[in-house]
Amino acid sequence: MRIKKDDTVVVISGKDKGKTGKVLRAMPKENKIVVEGVNVQTKHQKQTREAASEIKHIEGAIDISNVMFYDAKTKSGTKLGVKFEDGKKVRVSKKTDTVID
Repeated sequence: MRIKKDDTVVVISGKDKGKTGKVLRAMPKENKIVVEGVNVQTKHQKQTREAASEIKHIEGAIDISNVMFYDAKTKSGTKLGVKFEDGKKVRVSKKTDTVID
């Protein structure tokens, strides 16, 4: 999985197609990510002794195949590749061939 936490991604399929957002959480074992403002779900929170009942809006997880890395230079989605520089693995934008990390 080449997309990491705090990356900016664009959604390429689904009900939120075209939205961009920051990755809040990455779950590589499930092949899913949570993106800010995408796949917002409503959760009804029951009343407790400390807190009143409320309706929460929480971002749900989406599959990694439904997003692309957002390249700020080209202002569009791009695929990511991997190159070795000075013995380290770095992520590279396939469109502009620039190093991400």
